[in-house]
Amino acid sequence: MTTPNGPVRASEACRPGGAVISSLMKIRASFAALVALLGFVATAGAAGTASRPNIIFILGDDVGIGDVGFSGADRYQTPHLDTLARGGTIFTHAYAEPLCGPSRATILTGRYVFRTGATNQDSTGRFTPGAETMMPKILKQAGYVTASIGKWGQLPLGPAAFGFDDYLKFEGSGIYWNTQEKGKTFELNGQTVPLRDQEYLPEVMHAHLVDFITKHHDDPFYIYYSMSHVHAEILPTPDSASDSKDLYADNVRYMDKLVGKLIAELERQHLRENTLIVYFGDNGTGELFADQSTVGGRRLLGEKGSMLEGGSRVPLAVNWPGVTPAGKVSHDLIDSSDFFPTFAELVGAKLPGDRTIDGRSFLPQVRGEKGRPREWVFIELARMWYVADQKWKLTEKSELFDLSGAPWAEKLVPADTKDPAAIAGRKKLQTALAQLNPAGGILDDGDGSGRHAGRKEKQAKKKKSN
Repeated sequence: MTTPNGPVRASEACRPGGAVISSLMKIRASFAALVALLGFVATAGAAGTASRPNIIFILGDDVGIGDVGFSGADRYQTPHLDTLARGGTIFTHAYAEPLCGPSRATILTGRYVFRTGATNQDSTGRFTPGAETMMPKILKQAGYVTASIGKWGQLPLGPAAFGFDDYLKFEGSGIYWNTQEKGKTFELNGQTVPLRDQEYLPEVMHAHLVDFITKHHDDPFYIYYSMSHVHAEILPTPDSASDSKDLYADNVRYMDKLVGKLIAELERQHLRENTLIVYFGDNGTGELFADQSTVGGRRLLGEKGSMLEGGSRVPLAVNWPGVTPAGKVSHDLIDSSDFFPTFAELVGAKLPGDRTIDGRSFLPQVRGEKGRPREWVFIELARMWYVADQKWKLTEKSELFDLSGAPWAEKLVPADTKDPAAIAGRKKLQTALAQLNPAGGILDDGDGSGRHAGRKEKQAKKKKSN
């Protein structure tokens, strides 16, 4: 005679109570099997959830490394962002195109601007959904519901045209109050909505963010949260004192406050543990504030719009509780094309097979693994470009710069240098540029600055009128 636990001796089965004992043993075995099955289901369910976390990509506007505490800012305090960063991984060598239009196009398509044509602030608005695939269409393959909340400029059409299920967008950049020329209204899922008196647009955006999260509590979601802060025009925040002497600091502080409110909402809805949060700057600090956005007591070399370190070196922190190592600092190279393939790999979605995706997934680093770190990053604006690693930068003019003093200094290396390290660095980066061949892509047709056409004339007129 056998039971699920093995054979029963005849003496046991035949003695008084043997049948009862045998039955109890069967029940016990069945119960153990049930517990094991439930454990397997729970584990499988947890694995399935972990493979499809919510993704919130927070994009700071004109936020360079000198504006955020976790990336070294001397002047500004960002306690919520710093806590988020300390609870995850900080990437010290993250790069974005030095102006917002090209930067955002690269983030959302995973493709360098010589492929998309987004080489300047005007040309960024020309590509179409037929020509370029943005992040939401990729993530929707894996069942994600998607939202774009905040700034959409200088991108073309609107978020819905590129696959976002839900959106709130405003015109232009740096919009906070309806006293601003472009702040009279905003667009909410195709409807024009007036911004009321004393209504602060960043809080309106936050309210819609909370509403979207609440509605899709049980769905995996991706949110492209493109903040107003801290793009100029720098105006008082709801928390600014009437006699505030530093409105820029007020705006940095309010940006941080909104991130804290978002995290608190995720915790309230019990979603924090299964939400990957990424914070990234779209380009370096704006030129009006670059002098005061110091790191280590020193001004960065360059600012927004320049091809120097201060134009493209931006803060990046990644936090996914229980997955991303806490307290880790990574010096791996990351550029703005990398989010597209990283999120696709995270959810198991297929990348477009009919075009080149320039980004490299850094999902292994998000999980604390080594992965395959980049050997160089590529940055382009107008007809200026460079490839760089942690030590060297090579430009479109074949100028090689020593980055040992970055982000405060870049030293031009003589063309006839005999330094073996510099020669090897040039050779490596020349090979990378030859493979990319940006000169063979879509060439810029702007004024060479990468900015909007007529910007210089508008500034001259404004200065004359003042």
